[in-house]
Amino acid sequence: MPPPRKPSRPAKTSTPFRKPSGAPKRERQTGEKIDAKHASVAHSETRKPGGPRGSGGPRSTRGLSAVPSTRQSTRGRAREPAVEEASTKLHKALADAGFGSRRELEEWILAGRVSVNGEPAHVGQRIGPQDKIRVNGKLAHLRFAAERRQRVLMYHKPEGEIVSRDDPQGRPSVFAKLPRMRGDRWIAIGRLDFNSCGLLLFTNDGTLADRMMHPRSGIEREYAVRVVGELSEDAKQGLTSGIELEDGLARFGRLVDGGGEGTNRWYRVTLFEGRNREVRRMFEAVGVTVSRLMRVR
Repeated sequence: MPPPRKPSRPAKTSTPFRKPSGAPKRERQTGEKIDAKHASVAHSETRKPGGPRGSGGPRSTRGLSAVPSTRQSTRGRAREPAVEEASTKLHKALADAGFGSRRELEEWILAGRVSVNGEPAHVGQRIGPQDKIRVNGKLAHLRFAAERRQRVLMYHKPEGEIVSRDDPQGRPSVFAKLPRMRGDRWIAIGRLDFNSCGLLLFTNDGTLADRMMHPRSGIEREYAVRVVGELSEDAKQGLTSGIELEDGLARFGRLVDGGGEGTNRWYRVTLFEGRNREVRRMFEAVGVTVSRLMRVR
């Protein structure tokens, strides 16, 4: 018996749901490519309305549909106002340059010792790099924050030097030992009296100097003090709890016995402020004389 034959598949017939084939399909694909090419050219014209590099005029868009440009014309638009130059208050600029404290310089301005562009200055006046400032008739070379390179210097002050530029007695000044800066000046961060020695900091930034010297900064200063005699327990208690001086209450943050021989004794003390001769006056208030004072930190 012969094997059964496989049923033949029905012939393919065209249906209204089948995509048309042949030439029309190629024409539509060609049309899509042409449209894509036109869109690409139109997009290029939108980005470069001035034409290709090196051409003498705008590129022709004949035969292409107009594409709206997103770039706005700047013709007829009002110019934006120029950015104002950086300015600062006069007394602050002078303080930053080391002429004195801000409060002291305000008094100078009120006294007519400062002029701006040939006119008397007034408190709160703002100045810029283009202004000519004179202090006591002398031209002041000021550098603003954007022009100043901040510098900090450590210096070991020996005994016998004064921390001032002007001394009626003509004593040696620490500023004569410091390196010179062109168009700038050193500002002492704190002071040591003529007979004291030790660490001093200098900077050309008045704002930094003011911040480090103010008691609110909480910067601790440490001194090694040699005295004639020895402190009693009551004296130690008084120096750390508070001693009343002519300019207010003063106290040491820490007082440590450093030993010694004979009648000389050493102590390590700390302060959070630096009033004039404060350490010496505090020891004198409890009946002890300071024979040597050195700032170590």
